[in-house]
Amino acid sequence: MKDPKTLLADAGRVLAHEGQGDYVAGHVSLRLPDAPDHFLMKPAGMGLEEMTAENIITVDIEGNKVAGTFGRHNEVFIHSEVLRARPDCHAVVHTHAIYAVVFSSLGKPLQAVSNDGAFFAGGLPVFSETTDLIITPERGKAVARTLGKHGALILRNHGIVTAAPTMEEAVYLALKLNQACQAQMMAEWAGGAKLVGDPAEAMAKGAYANRPDIHTGIFNYVLRRCK
Repeated sequence: MKDPKTLLADAGRVLAHEGQGDYVAGHVSLRLPDAPDHFLMKPAGMGLEEMTAENIITVDIEGNKVAGTFGRHNEVFIHSEVLRARPDCHAVVHTHAIYAVVFSSLGKPLQAVSNDGAFFAGGLPVFSETTDLIITPERGKAVARTLGKHGALILRNHGIVTAAPTMEEAVYLALKLNQACQAQMMAEWAGGAKLVGDPAEAMAKGAYANRPDIHTGIFNYVLRRCK
């Protein structure tokens, strides 16, 4: 099994390689297996691809930094409150995925325009209480409520949040969500999607492709491309 800090750093590299970096914004977290009320997190002031075992910080479920020499992101409450509300999830991703951000401004539901869209055929929550940063526990709790039992949501005009049992799945969902939004926006530019996947078929496709072996395979493929 990969060391948790190495896995978290690898997740940052994969996300950055796939265009989800925004300078030093965006962050990822991973619950500690031997201390489930604590998690590892990307430090403030670093790009996603700059994470190392030496600069990753440890945070408790209240959002307090308890270990590490670098600063803590002020949006830590996305991670602490989602992990608190979702004991089934051990990894959280928040990025400013550009296609998802722009797509959210259209005010339209995400459709199964592409195979990527099929992953979200069961519903994609949109957090609209604020477009500001999630810098308080109350806002973090609101994000967690909106996420519910889903694996992903869009923060309107802001970014995305994904949560999953594994780091690989949380990253995979972030990549697929941005690609799904990109595909639908391309359809919008061409006049709007006229033909979309049947809802039942889309859900079946999404379920089939949302498997641990695929999560890990895609994660490792992109990681190899980073070298």
